[in-house]
Amino acid sequence: MTKHNVYLGLGANLGDKEQTIREAIKRIGEQIGYIISQSALHTTEPWGFCSDNNFVNAVVCCQTILTPRQVLEHTQSIERQLGRTSKTVNGEYHDRMIDIDILLYDDYVVDEPDLKIPHPLMEEREFVMKPLKEIMDSK
Repeated sequence: MTKHNVYLGLGANLGDKEQTIREAIKRIGEQIGYIISQSALHTTEPWGFCSDNNFVNAVVCCQTILTPRQVLEHTQSIERQLGRTSKTVNGEYHDRMIDIDILLYDDYVVDEPDLKIPHPLMEEREFVMKPLKEIMDSK
């Protein structure tokens, strides 16, 4: 079986944010693949909407045998397990218990209506690029 490196961006701005991110990382390791590396937790301001609740963000890299579509299904399942009840629609962002985005999957390019890899907005988001660079520089 071929193993692939997938980079996932995580964010939470409701509840016990640090604990939610730690639990999401644990479940990623159990359900998606072995965690190779993870960034520090970063506190950031909301991006794309106004909220009094800051985010805690992190990026993890894991090895997986899953396809990009299977990774998406598992990340969405983990989000639901951790209390996320709705997804962003038409670019309207809101507070959330957890958000898990697929940033990179090896050097694959995927352009489907509900799955775009590399993540199309990641380079505009310092809360993604800073922790992503942190773990890429550590390799």
